[in-house]
Amino acid sequence: MACLSAAFCLSAAASAAAWAGAPQPVVLYGDDDYPPYSYVEHGQLKGIYTEIVRVAAQAMPQYQVQLRPVPWKRGLLMLQTGQAFGLYPPYSWRSERPYVRYSVPLLMEQLVVLCNAEVLAKRALQQWPADYGGLHIGVNAGFLPGDAAMMAALRAGKVVLDPAKGTRTNLLKLMRGRIDCYVSDRLSAQWELQRIRRDGQAGAPMQAVHETAQLASQQGHLGFTARQPDAYPYRDDFIEQFNAAIARMQSSGEIGRIVEHALLP
Repeated sequence: MACLSAAFCLSAAASAAAWAGAPQPVVLYGDDDYPPYSYVEHGQLKGIYTEIVRVAAQAMPQYQVQLRPVPWKRGLLMLQTGQAFGLYPPYSWRSERPYVRYSVPLLMEQLVVLCNAEVLAKRALQQWPADYGGLHIGVNAGFLPGDAAMMAALRAGKVVLDPAKGTRTNLLKLMRGRIDCYVSDRLSAQWELQRIRRDGQAGAPMQAVHETAQLASQQGHLGFTARQPDAYPYRDDFIEQFNAAIARMQSSGEIGRIVEHALLP
């Protein structure tokens, strides 16, 4: 299409040159309390998902990506309002979170139910959620233990969901008998239990915890806001390039190496 004026043509050319020469700043937020996947330690955002996103972003030189920690529930609200462009690592609950667009899956997580010894001494817990009626089940704040059908089944069984911030807080509540069970990613719970035992809790009686049910596997993603499209005109291009970078990392085995390194003692 022909330019309307010489001044307009010069302005458009300058804008294109600026875009080509200066990377687009992008801020992505990560859960600040979901070890070993995404967490803050000594003031730095770390974890498996953090490293996956960081490596993928390094393969996108036209974007200058900054990673910032955020409490999970606040991060979801920021996606919902369009205040945040991207947040990791939400599961793909499309009907429950219509304001989120998802990247390709980054990693598979296995959800499990952990219960303390006191509860197991009183009842047999074999089927989820039928055998858990009336129990207080811990979840991380902002976390959904299933889709809409599962949430309805939990409400029908009078299962009480008790949200708290972070895996460590929930595990300590579980071990101290303040909740009956806890729905968590298996690896995250194992990682945190090792550190709780290593650190010790002098003077605090702790119950043993046991895995009682294995729920559906879930895949973590980088979630993008579907709101405020004018604020993020680069969104579609970023998603396309990010997905391509993740595909290359999966093919090369880079993601597997990131996971192995993160779990070294």
